[in-house]
Amino acid sequence: MTDSLKALLEAAKSAKTTPEQREQQRRSFAYGNTHFENQRITREMVDREAEKLAREADGK
Repeated sequence: MTDSLKALLEAAKSAKTTPEQREQQRRSFAYGNTHFENQRITREMVDREAEKLAREADGK
């Protein structure tokens, strides 16, 4: 492993993600896994359902 790669890995260990970044990663993961199984799934569908779930969670 190169020194520059080691440095990047160390920097990544201390990197903080924002709630918005985590939500984007969650949606990307959901899209990737569902689209793999069903090609008709779109990013827009994942976003729509994520927003619906967020509204339901806020209403509780």
